[in-house]
Amino acid sequence: MTKTKTHFVCQSCGYQAPKWLGRCPGCQEWNTFVEERVVEEKIPERDLLGFESGMVPTPLSEIVSEERGRFQIGIGEFDRVLGGGIVFGSVILVGGDPGIGKSTLLLQVMNRLASKEKRVLYISGEESLQQTKMRADRLRVSSEHLLVVSETSLEKILQDIQTLRPFTVVVDSIQTIYSSELPSMPGSIGQVREASSRLLYLAKHLSIPIFLIGHVTKEGFIAGPKVLEHMVDTVLYIEGETTHAFRILRAVKNRFGSTNEIGVFEMKDSGLVEVLSPSEFFLSERTQPPSGSVVMPSMEGSRPILIELQALVVPSSFGVPRRTAQGVDANRVSLLVAVMEKRLGVQLGHQDIFLNIAGGMRVEEPAVDLGVMVSIASNFKDKVIDPEMVVFGEVGLGGEVRAVSQSEVRVKEATRLGFKKCLLPKQNQEKMKGTRGTELIGVHNIREAMKVIS
Repeated sequence: MTKTKTHFVCQSCGYQAPKWLGRCPGCQEWNTFVEERVVEEKIPERDLLGFESGMVPTPLSEIVSEERGRFQIGIGEFDRVLGGGIVFGSVILVGGDPGIGKSTLLLQVMNRLASKEKRVLYISGEESLQQTKMRADRLRVSSEHLLVVSETSLEKILQDIQTLRPFTVVVDSIQTIYSSELPSMPGSIGQVREASSRLLYLAKHLSIPIFLIGHVTKEGFIAGPKVLEHMVDTVLYIEGETTHAFRILRAVKNRFGSTNEIGVFEMKDSGLVEVLSPSEFFLSERTQPPSGSVVMPSMEGSRPILIELQALVVPSSFGVPRRTAQGVDANRVSLLVAVMEKRLGVQLGHQDIFLNIAGGMRVEEPAVDLGVMVSIASNFKDKVIDPEMVVFGEVGLGGEVRAVSQSEVRVKEATRLGFKKCLLPKQNQEKMKGTRGTELIGVHNIREAMKVIS
């Protein structure tokens, strides 16, 4: 008998090796090699899909532009993240933790398109038709233009898409789809790569947008090969805690739009409902703020969002004080604490410091530096910050407060929600003109900022 040939493939980046390796030379990940059978070369994908293979290079000046452009779904927050709507022929990968709302959101998106008399196809590889119907009834989704099929065979799915020619397709999830031409199990790197590449090829040639739902590993990355994210046009992540009602849809890759925009949704019994004013949503439970609570205007793309940062400073019971941060970079917090000790003389070496952004929001921009310092100092001195004040600004190692971008937009959002004071960098204050309803307090360094709140 002929011996079956096998090789080892990294499940993270696709690196192949003749024997098992503990660490992948390609992506430097540990314990990612899985043994797979070597597959002989098959006929080209074009022939499998039934397309002509006579493609020749064409001068750019002779290529006709796509006239259809984008199509707006009708869900404002979803369209915002996509950059203004769906691009025809694009492949969109949607990832998130189990139970976060991926299938719920895309089923609602398909229902909105079906309500516009667009034929859409929802392919469920994890649920039966009856289970999908139960989910649809809970979401009050029902339309004759929304077609549902429970299928995991890649060849059957490709045949259905070519026969029906729907307006758009959802594959839930890509890890459950398998090709009978590959001997590996569904969810392996070979199966995921094969299914994704052939669906991508089909989407480009038929100009059909395809949504792929991807599982997320315990590390927070989409399961399967990393090349999956490189192959698709857009990668969306749904973030949020199961204990909180809100969900954030964030684009980490978008070939047809910005990756800075986010969409905010609230999880209800009837599904995900878009939040038109995220600032009011995140500050809705802020009634009597204690010491250590400060409001900061953060920029998410082109939209300002007011968030509440809370700090707790308590004496440490151990030799090494703890620095715990939820929603902000813990390393950045340690750096700012060191600046406070050096430039302000505040003794925090024997204090445990806990920081949290209320609502589970996460902020990466340096404009929160001043707010972090103000909240720590407020709780350490047990002095309540004026509840009608917002704070923002970047802080350097010398204690100087540096200017940040889009300061006028931040202040206008704070004014709209009724805040009367704004602590900000002096450079931003000097450039702002015509601001009414809010007192601007500009500071050059953190010493001046501490005098304002004391």
